[in-house]
Amino acid sequence: MGRKWFNIKDKKAAKEQNASRVNAKFGIEIYAAAKAGEPDPEANQKLKFVIEKAKAANCPKHVIDRAIEKAKGVGGEDYQELRYEGFGPNGSMIIVDTLTDNVNRTAANIRAAFKKNGGNMGVKGSVDYLFDNTAVYVFDGTDADHYLEVLMENDVDVRDVTEEEGKIVVYGEPSELMHISDVLKAEGIESFDVAELEMVPQNEVVLEGDDLETFEKLIDVLEDDEDVQKVHHNVDLDA
Repeated sequence: MGRKWFNIKDKKAAKEQNASRVNAKFGIEIYAAAKAGEPDPEANQKLKFVIEKAKAANCPKHVIDRAIEKAKGVGGEDYQELRYEGFGPNGSMIIVDTLTDNVNRTAANIRAAFKKNGGNMGVKGSVDYLFDNTAVYVFDGTDADHYLEVLMENDVDVRDVTEEEGKIVVYGEPSELMHISDVLKAEGIESFDVAELEMVPQNEVVLEGDDLETFEKLIDVLEDDEDVQKVHHNVDLDA
């Protein structure tokens, strides 16, 4: 299971060449997190984590600061986190997480993306029960047992720690997202290839030929939507 995370940075970089578009998405995510709670990252764990993600993606400080300052003001946009579920070709399943200030627009866009690109929208709960919400960290390292021991000694509720090809992959309970980060940083880990809440599929499928081409096009269209924050799926693209 770990292999799928190894090249995620390169894959994201290939899709995120438009820096202004990426920064705009981070700005909205930071604004929404700050608006929903305290605008202070030390008092708002969700905001703190989003800021860390933005910094890891080289989002400029002024974008982060502007989003937080905007959230401190009176009024402003109200954003909702919405999840859509659906199906691609030949047993593939897709979860789309969005952050939107216009539910009708987002719902219409996601529905059209599925319909026009070989997929089908599902009802709420039709897919996500076959995924596990998981805190995932990936970083350079070769001693999984050591990091498992360190995390357990610090009372982290960890599901698994694996090692492959010079990378450590940590799977933990979603509630432990920031706890894992703090423990690993104290252990000297300075940067992560992946530090995310992910919907990890319980089983993966392999697609080939036209099915794979159709699936990849559908994912690209979904990820290009301005309201989409993350797309999860059960396809093994490294097979």
